[in-house]
Amino acid sequence: MSRLLLPTAALLVAVLAGCGSTEVTPAAPTEVADAPSAAAGPPGGIPALSGDPADLTQPTQAAAGTGSPPTELLVEDVVVGTGTPATEADSVDVRYTGTLYSDGSVFDSSWERGDAPINFPLNQVVPGFTQGIVGMAPGGRRVIVMPPELAYGSQARPGLPANSTLVFVVDLVGIS
Repeated sequence: MSRLLLPTAALLVAVLAGCGSTEVTPAAPTEVADAPSAAAGPPGGIPALSGDPADLTQPTQAAAGTGSPPTELLVEDVVVGTGTPATEADSVDVRYTGTLYSDGSVFDSSWERGDAPINFPLNQVVPGFTQGIVGMAPGGRRVIVMPPELAYGSQARPGLPANSTLVFVVDLVGIS
């Protein structure tokens, strides 16, 4: 599958660039299918969020995860939007903050460039982002935890170590 490369000024697209997926993700956290070995510790879930996660006028970010990173995509709606939900064929307008599950460090945030949303087609991003936003309605805020296999796997990227589990807090502003 091909990767879409865009200027580094739009790090979201660089981080999310890739191909889409046809799976629809539920709005509730999914179960981890394969439990890690006892030596790895219990599987983690959705990390805690900073600030008032329900205040869509302000950014929020995820803290470091606890336990071993999830092996499947996890999604959780913090604020449920209204209207027609996003599909794979849509382009979306989003605001987001992306952090590393391992330590909660921010690797990218559209909020750092102002409060204007970023627009991109869902069929041109990594599978975890596509699957995490499909089914989300405008006006919603969702936490998406994506294992490396749904992001960049063993590929390191600027600011992203290889095999990173990524956590995004995404506000869906609109669909086009």
